[in-house]
This record gives sequence, structure tokens and C-alpha cells, in this order.
Amino acid sequence: MQYKRTLAGLALAAAAVVTLAGCSTASSASAGSGSDTDWKTATSAESAGGMDALVKAAKAEGQLNVIALPPSWANYGKIIDGFTKEYGIKVNSANPNGSSADEVAAVKSQKGQSTAPDVLDLGNAVLQQNLDLLTDYKVANWADIPTNLKDADGAWTRDYTGLMSIGYDSSKITKAPKDLNDLLGSEYKGKVSIAGDPTQANQAASAVYLAALENGGSADDITKGVDYFGKLKQAGNFQNVLPTQATVASGETPVVIQWSYNNLAWGPAAGASGNANWKTVVPEGQALGSYYSQAVNADAPHPAAARLWQEYIAGADAQNLYLQAGAFPSTLAALEKSGKVDQDALDAAGGAPKDYVELSDDQVTAAAKVLAAKWSATMGS
Repeated sequence: MQYKRTLAGLALAAAAVVTLAGCSTASSASAGSGSDTDWKTATSAESAGGMDALVKAAKAEGQLNVIALPPSWANYGKIIDGFTKEYGIKVNSANPNGSSADEVAAVKSQKGQSTAPDVLDLGNAVLQQNLDLLTDYKVANWADIPTNLKDADGAWTRDYTGLMSIGYDSSKITKAPKDLNDLLGSEYKGKVSIAGDPTQANQAASAVYLAALENGGSADDITKGVDYFGKLKQAGNFQNVLPTQATVASGETPVVIQWSYNNLAWGPAAGASGNANWKTVVPEGQALGSYYSQAVNADAPHPAAARLWQEYIAGADAQNLYLQAGAFPSTLAALEKSGKVDQDALDAAGGAPKDYVELSDDQVTAAAKVLAAKWSATMGS
């Protein structure tokens, strides 16, 4: 089944849980765990005493530091809440609107501190540039993750993907855009924004990738995508404002190019916190997807909790929460085969996406070089 091109009707579970914030001093890897296991070096639960031992050690640590996970992003509010309810572990959520680059900067600047991120959720370009910061870990259901969606040694696993989409306020935009080139029209003067700096944030970079695909470029050369945004700025349509759920709800950012699951989460599904007039469209033509990757900080201050988090988000409950938000989880095929998939959520999303492009690791690396060389000069920033 093809992914539905218009997603305004997708039923979403509202992310009703506020992420726990604040950081406090973390215990050491084995303090209070009743075990001599060094969880910093454990490459699987099985190799270090099993899941019971991992849970015990993680509970003894008592905390988990996450970063750049907005509650409305791919249902992370409910996922974090579920983890806390399951294990009684406090989740400290830092910089929820940060980029992948911000995550890496925090790992480096807070190295050796109790506030450093334990786990990371990274776009592929930043991931490929910072593999030295990660450590190997394989979850218990490793076999459920397709080979092409995980590092062979366990340094990272793909989590979820959406499709690049256009969200728009239908009270301000009278005719639904069909593709990015529609956004060059006069109706969009000062109205179009993307989610951050494409040289720093995967979601913003992916808007450029899609523009390249729509304008005669390719996954091998995204230069025409940068050129498109230059035209958007010259037309006076590009709005250099970081969109958030709040700016969408207030009408400050009337058109946002970002992942489908984020546009969907900021509309009617968010209730009073969302924009009732917000609609989501996946542009006509070639769709663009991009999996985010989950990884453990090699210097995680809570190494057992970090590994338990990996186990939790790879499990059926969390994977279905991604799906309920319109994000397709990496274990989707295994969930379908086992009968554990949330079929209503999958049906609402139009089935697993099949007709879409995702840049390879090499293509992402090449695209990052193009963005570094051309984005600032083109956009004058």
C-alpha cells in the first residue's frame, strides 16, 4: 500500500506527558547495583548477567539523561513516560528543541559530568561524523531490526522514519500546496520556515534534499536544493524563524517543511496546544524519508540506564508509540509478522512506506559538504 499523500486525517495519540527536566548527580556504573558488572563496556544484557541484572543496575543508577527529544516528536512524551512508569527511573530531558549537532556538542562539553547525555537520537549526517563518541550495544531483539538499519557491531540502530512534508495553516493559506515549488508563489510571502540550520539539523537538511529531488537534482548532488532555498529567500518567502508547536499554534510560522510526524503532532491532534487549522501534505512526486539513529554515549554517566533505554525503545510498546505518531519504526516488519503491530495506527498511516528515497551514508556525507560550502553564502546567514 502506498503512503497516503495527504495526511491530515491521521489519528494521533496526543503526547500528553510533560518530559521530566533537570539534572542531578549520577551514581557510578555499579554503585548500589549489587553487581561487579561494568555496564560501560557491556555489549548486550546477555553478556553481563541478563535483563534482570540490567534492570537492577539501571534502577540503582536511578536516572537517565536524554537530549533533543521534544514530547511531541514521534511520541517521545509518551515513550519517556512509559519508561519511567515501567522502571521508576527519572528521565532528565535537556534542550528538547536542540539539533543533532547540539547533542554531540553536549556530549563533548559535558564529558565526565553527571549531566552528559546518556543516549543520543541522531540524524545520519551528524551520526556518521561522530562515530567515535558511541559504544556498541545490541538489544535483546536485535534480530527484529533489519540488517540495513543497524551497525553490525551495535554502535547504532535506526529507530524510526517519517516522510518530508509541508504543514500549513489553512486559515492563512487558501489553496493546499502540492509541492515545494508552489511555495515560491506570492501567497507564501514571509511564511515558509524549516526546522533549523541544515548544516546542523537533519530535519532541516532533509528539506533541502527534498528540494533537490523536486528540482532536477538527486540524492548524489543536492546543490539544486540549496539553489531552491536561495530562490525562496529571493522571493521573500523564506522565514528565518525556528518553528515550534507554539509558533504553529500562534500562527507565527504558517508553513513548515518538516517530518510528517511532527507536522501531524502540531495540528488538531495536539488539542488545545495545537493549531486546529493545521494540515499536512506529503508533496507529489518522489517522497523523502530518513531514519534517525539511537546510540549510547561511550562516556554515559548512567551506562546501565542507557542500555535499558535501548531495550525499551526497541520493544513493541515503544515501537508502536512511534507508529501511533505517524513515524514508522525500524522493527515494523517484525511487529507485523508477530502480530504485535498496532494495526489501527498502521492503517491510518496508509501502511508501511514503500515509494520513497533515503540518502545513503555516503550520500549524506557528500550532502553535508555541499551544505557547509554553499548554504550560508546562498542564504546570507
